[in-house]
Parts: sequence; C-alpha cells; structure tokens
Amino acid sequence: MAKELPKRSEVRVEDTWEIEQIFKTVEDWEAQVAEARELAKQVEAKRESMTDSAKDLLETLDLYMACEEKFELAAAYAMLASDVDTKNTENQGREQRISGIIVEASSRTAFVEPKILELSEETLSAYQKEEPGLSLYRTWLDELMRTKAHTLSEEMEGLLAATGEMRQTPGTVFSIFSNADLEFPEITDENGELVRITDGRYISMQCSSDRRVRKESFEKLYGTYRGFENTLAAIYSGQVKQQIFMAKARRYGSALEAAVDENHVSPKVYENLLEVIHENLDKMHRYVRLRKKCLGLSELHMYDIYTPMIAGVDRKISYEEAKETVLKALVPLGERYISLLEEGFANRWIDVYENQGKRAGAYSSGSYGAHPYVLLNYDEKLDDMFTLAHEMGHSLHSYFSNETQPYLYSQYKIFVAEVASTCNEVLLMEYLLAHTEDKKERAYYINHFLDSFKATVYRQTMFAEYEKITNELAEAGESLTADVLKKVYYDLNCKYYGPDMVSDQEIAWEWCRIPHFYYNFYVYQYATGFSAAVAIARRILKEGKPAVEDYMKFLSGGCSDAPVELLKIAGVDMGSKEPIQAALTVFGELLDEMEALTAE
Repeated sequence: MAKELPKRSEVRVEDTWEIEQIFKTVEDWEAQVAEARELAKQVEAKRESMTDSAKDLLETLDLYMACEEKFELAAAYAMLASDVDTKNTENQGREQRISGIIVEASSRTAFVEPKILELSEETLSAYQKEEPGLSLYRTWLDELMRTKAHTLSEEMEGLLAATGEMRQTPGTVFSIFSNADLEFPEITDENGELVRITDGRYISMQCSSDRRVRKESFEKLYGTYRGFENTLAAIYSGQVKQQIFMAKARRYGSALEAAVDENHVSPKVYENLLEVIHENLDKMHRYVRLRKKCLGLSELHMYDIYTPMIAGVDRKISYEEAKETVLKALVPLGERYISLLEEGFANRWIDVYENQGKRAGAYSSGSYGAHPYVLLNYDEKLDDMFTLAHEMGHSLHSYFSNETQPYLYSQYKIFVAEVASTCNEVLLMEYLLAHTEDKKERAYYINHFLDSFKATVYRQTMFAEYEKITNELAEAGESLTADVLKKVYYDLNCKYYGPDMVSDQEIAWEWCRIPHFYYNFYVYQYATGFSAAVAIARRILKEGKPAVEDYMKFLSGGCSDAPVELLKIAGVDMGSKEPIQAALTVFGELLDEMEALTAE
C-alpha cells in the first residue's frame, strides 16, 4: 500500500503555525470583516464631498486606509487557514467569501483615486499645505499622480474593481485543480516502498540518486499533466487575456509594461535581464556539460537536473538542525535580526511539514498588525534548509517594514521582494563554504550554489521570457492552445539548457505546473532580486557594520520610495545591467572552482 501523507488533524501542533495569534476565533474574524465593510460604506458616503476641502480629503483617506488595513488582515487569516488544508470546505468557503466581499468593497471605494486625480496639482498642493495631516500621504499622492495617465474615470474605476473576483478565476481554478483535485500515480521508491507522487515529494524524487526513480517520477508527473493539457491551456489563456484586458483598459502599450509599472519599474529592467542572460547562456551550457561529466552520463536528461552532482555527501538535515545552522549563518546581520529569527522559530510562525491538501511549495505571508507566517513543506533536504532561510528573509523584511512604516508604506514592492530572502541564502551558502575543509563537501555546497543560480537566475528568466512571448502572441491575436504553449516552452528549454541536454518531450508540459505564471510577470524579479542579493551579501561580509546598517534601512523602507531607489541605499543600482552581469561572473567563478575540484 502506498505511503500516504498525514491528514491535517494528525500533524503535531508544534509543527503548525498559530493563526489564532491573528484572530482567536472565527467569530473575531467575522467581526473584523463586518467592521471593514462598515468602513467601506463610510468611505462611500464621502463620495460627493471628499475633495471639497483639505479636511474632507484627509478624513476620506484615513477611512480608506483603515478599511484597506482591516480587509488585508482578514484576507491573510482566511488564506493561511485555507492553504494548509485545501480539502477543508469551510476554510475554502471563507477564503472565497472574503475575496468576494473585498471586490464588493472595492467597488464602493473605487472613486477615491479618480476623485483625487480630478484635482489640479495647484489645489492638491494647497490642500497639503493647509492640512498638516495630509503630510502622511505625500509620497502616496505623488505616486498616484505619476500614474494619472493610467487611472480612469470614477465610473470606469468602479467597473474595473467589480471585475476583480472574475479576474482572479484563472489563478483560483489553477490552484484548486493542482493542489486539491489533481492526483498523481504511485511509484516504487529507492527503498522498495510504494509512494504516491505529490507536488511536495516530486523534487525530492528528482533529487534521488536512483535514476529510475527520477525518470519514472518525471514521466508520470508530466504524463498526468499531459492528460489535462487543453484544460490547463484554457486556464492559462484566461489569465493572459485578463492581463491584456487590464493593460488596455489602463492605456498601457502591453501587459508587460502595465505589470512592471505597477512596481514603478521600467520595462528596460526586464529587457536588460533577458539581454544579459542571453549574452551569458554559454555559462549555463557549461554548467550542463559539467553536470553531465560529474554524473558520469553519456546523455543528460531533464530528470537529471536536480540530483546532486557530487555523490556520497547528501544527508538528511532535520528541521532542528536547519534552524540552528540558519541562526549561525545569519549572525553577520546583527543581534536584533537573530533575536527575531529565534522568536519566529519558537512562537509558531512556521507551518513545517506537508500534509494532505496542503498547498505545495513555500511562502512567507501575513499582514500589517500581525507577525509574518511561513509555509513550508520541509523534507530534510539541503534545499529545504535554504528554503527556511529564504522564507524567513521575506518574513523579517516584512517585519522591519511593518515596524518602521505606517500601514500606507509598509508593503514593499514586488520588485524588491526576493532580495532579503535571497540575501539570506547567499549568507547561508558562504557560511557553509567557510566551515568546511573537506573538498568533496565543498564541491557539494558549490553544486548547490550553482544550482541556485541555475534555478533562480537562468530558469526564472526562462519563465519570464515564456511569459513575455505568450503575452505578445495573445496581444497579436494568436490563440494560446496547448500546442502553441508546448512549442514555446520546449524551444526555450532547448535554448537555455543547450546542446548537451536531452530535452525530453515531457518537459514541453512543464508550463502546466508553474503557479507563478498566474502572478502577472512576477518571476523576472527572482532573477533581479538574486543578482541584487549576491551584491548585498558580499558587501555585508566584506564591510561589516556600515553595510548592515544600510541594509537594515533598506529592509525598513517598505514602499516609501521607488524600489530601485531603495536598493541604492543598500549599494545596488538595478537600473543598470551591472549587478546581473556581476552575479553571472560569480557563477562563472564557481564553475571554475567546481571544475578544478572535480578534476582531481
């Protein structure tokens, strides 16, 4: 009989997060939702008078932000409860209900920004001079005016807000289908036990030293997706269409332009990334040749891309050991940072292990007014320890921003979201390399670092290029059928991995399982964030306290300035190609050392 995951009710309480720290009971959550809905009505009541005077404007904005803050906390609670048990229909229903309520409230309050934009710059400036309380909103108002050309009339903004729940449908359907409904076959593992493939177990199977396990899990996973290719193509096509619709509605030239402008980032940053990666594909191809050589294979297949290149070093890392190692590795970030990590580890910020119905992958989430929460599916691999460091990087970025900034400026832009998380990973890697003299172990860690570059810089850029191409095809009027999507993805896979990789036909269905394709041009920021993080981590290790102080200012910045400007505080200019090229130079240096170590 196949080894099954535990039910949610069978998981130790100590290994689960405690969302009761947000709301003690569902009744408390209901009360918060009711308060938020009432605030939305109060905002709506200010529709005609909100810009009559500086005082009216301040009162409306205060109500508006209070409404947003309460809804955000309620939505976070519902999502956290649902994600650890997607089979629980009560939790699912609560998450879907709050989504609908927020759309309804957004329709009530959608007039706020268009009303402000109807004011002349002279009137708005006079209001800010007259009413000191409006000083809090100065940066927010400046950003609003920057996007004036893409903000519609009050009536049209209300209509767009009303489409919110509908536009979330592709992502919601994909999530429920892949996490709750889709069931994969069983395989026999290395120990002769029958084990069911799951999203959480798949990467562990791909890391197996047994090539049969890797090949069989690869073929069966993608064979399952193949059976639903037309359904998944229709879901993804719906996602792309809603992105294009919103871009056109807001008078952008493309969906890409609309997505990056939301984070106050130029499309040139996206283009720079693709250009630099294309110029450095030779390094990725060299990595593939090295992997093929280290594994001693005549042919390297896509199911050989995750297993460690260095045999005989891999070991299980318990969750307790992972926490201890992460704490030691992040000591360069200072006592306050370490004390907050310890608090998170001790006070159930983290949901640790996989269970039936739990959302795949890992993330950090939360809301203003509550500490962050981390979802893991910990499986005692080296990669899982890095995931712990990564997600706690997100969490402490949120913690410092929430602590320092008012709600209005607490949420950092997505463009910088991967910097703190990846900086932690780089510091962890540097710690591991500094604390081993064993050549084989060093090669094993360098292998992991190389794989991080492969996965976070090259692979995520390949995803970004896939998004760009498929959105451009749809914008040109081409249908995104399964055949079209498979060809685009397969061709990119061949281009990025090069001639020494056998691009198995199954890889053409990998697009079917990538949740980030429903995040609207999110993935390129993994690559830019990784590049920035490498620069910041190396500066911290080289300069010490001054670099740490600058970094803490960045972590505390929220969205109080444009993300590219905030990164400059930490010493990185992502407006240029230099940080990306510098990171890939490090990748090349690591390849040099790995080639030397494996040649002996």
